Amino acid sequence: MKYLMALDAGTTSNRCILFNKKGEICSVAQKEFKQIYPQPGWVEHDANEIFSTQYAVALEAMQKIGAKASDIAAIGITNQRETTIVWDKETGEPVYNAIVWQCRRTSKYSDSLKVKGLENKFRKKTGLIIDAYFSATKLKWILDNVKGARKRAENGELLFGTVETWLIWKFTKGRVHVTDYSNASRTMLFNINTLKWDKDILKELDIPECMLPTPVPSSKIYGETDADFFSSKIKIAGAGGDQQCALFGQTCFNKGDAKNTYGTGCFMLMNTGNKRVFSKNGLLTTIAWGLNGKVNYALEGSVYVAGAAIQWLRDEIHIIDNAPEADYMASRVPDTNGCYVVPAFTGLAAPYWDQYARGTVVGLTRGVNKYHFVRATLESIAYSTYDLATQMQKDLGTKITSLKVDGGASRSDILMQIQADLLDKELLKPTCVETTAMGAAYLAGLAVGFYKDTDEIKSNWKVEKTYKSQMDSKTREKKIKLWHKAVDCALGWDK
Repeated sequence: MKYLMALDAGTTSNRCILFNKKGEICSVAQKEFKQIYPQPGWVEHDANEIFSTQYAVALEAMQKIGAKASDIAAIGITNQRETTIVWDKETGEPVYNAIVWQCRRTSKYSDSLKVKGLENKFRKKTGLIIDAYFSATKLKWILDNVKGARKRAENGELLFGTVETWLIWKFTKGRVHVTDYSNASRTMLFNINTLKWDKDILKELDIPECMLPTPVPSSKIYGETDADFFSSKIKIAGAGGDQQCALFGQTCFNKGDAKNTYGTGCFMLMNTGNKRVFSKNGLLTTIAWGLNGKVNYALEGSVYVAGAAIQWLRDEIHIIDNAPEADYMASRVPDTNGCYVVPAFTGLAAPYWDQYARGTVVGLTRGVNKYHFVRATLESIAYSTYDLATQMQKDLGTKITSLKVDGGASRSDILMQIQADLLDKELLKPTCVETTAMGAAYLAGLAVGFYKDTDEIKSNWKVEKTYKSQMDSKTREKKIKLWHKAVDCALGWDK
């Protein structure tokens, strides 16, 4: 068998990448799907469209190089995390649109849980803070607001899953209902200490346990695709949340290894080994992966809007036609001329955790032009990442000396240089920045013996480019001070 298939179910598009044993991309197909915004701050997807586009790009990627099912050793799935889907156990029809991780509709309910004094209890069990970001309150909303949903769920007629669970269930035609540990740890329903659904939290949120998938390791043969899909069965053998898969794809297998992914959002993770590090600075404790009978944990900082800010410039503001144009426009000016953009379109995540923050532009003067505005939007991604790195170092009591970077926006040389300048650290970009998909492929490959062990995988990782700071400390301090002043203007706007 020649290839590993990675199904990369993202927030704005689905992709399929076929990798060879060296971790090289042999074929790729991608298709965007519709973003649904029923109300300000609400975000939804059509779950059937998620599956249909994912299936379509899998077929396309195979057809491009004439690959057959017999050429595919295994499928690994990585996905947008926390996004919540509820469907009929018999028909497979969703009872409501998928509620996306970015959606803020359950902010007030999340606040009510905090008022009840449950924050510490939830954090100790799940590693997470109470927030509308996670699956738990989204699932409760569906049960409370879709007519008949709660009764049907209690009767065992409905199933819940995050996106990888949904795709596995669909590709196996309902034979397999599982979630891997990393995705389970993002639901706010999973006890990361016992590796089980937490009965106290389920009772508090009134969620029937019978609708939840079986938690499983991230590298394991879960089942096979139904023969109808690819003319023959293919093993599904790996799954992980997108950020955990990126950590794995960057070969951050050792305690202390860290990476930052520049995707729709921005996510910094550090492998903390078998130790659960509970943050005092607004970061999350999460499961990195389950492998070989062991669980690895990670410390994570999340930014809701990163590449999505560039899409906003393209789709809503219409100031650019495509993402590379943002680089060109930003390079036309040496700085932002005092302009700061805080793209808190759906609130602010780590380390602020303000559900009511909203997008803000400050520092406008008569001399600010479109080039400055685009550069300020690009720089906002680097500032947000600076905040994550600062808090992570505080929690660990040690400095991060270098950071591996990946994701679509890491292709931007200007953004990566700005990031190195602000962090005053070395950034290492690998030859293949599609590490999210690569991580899913590696997890599947280990389960079926395509790879012997992680050492064999590690030999695939190579640096393409290193970025080092070119900014003096005085300039850095001034810029960061003004960024934090801009963030202060965005906080609590919609409360």
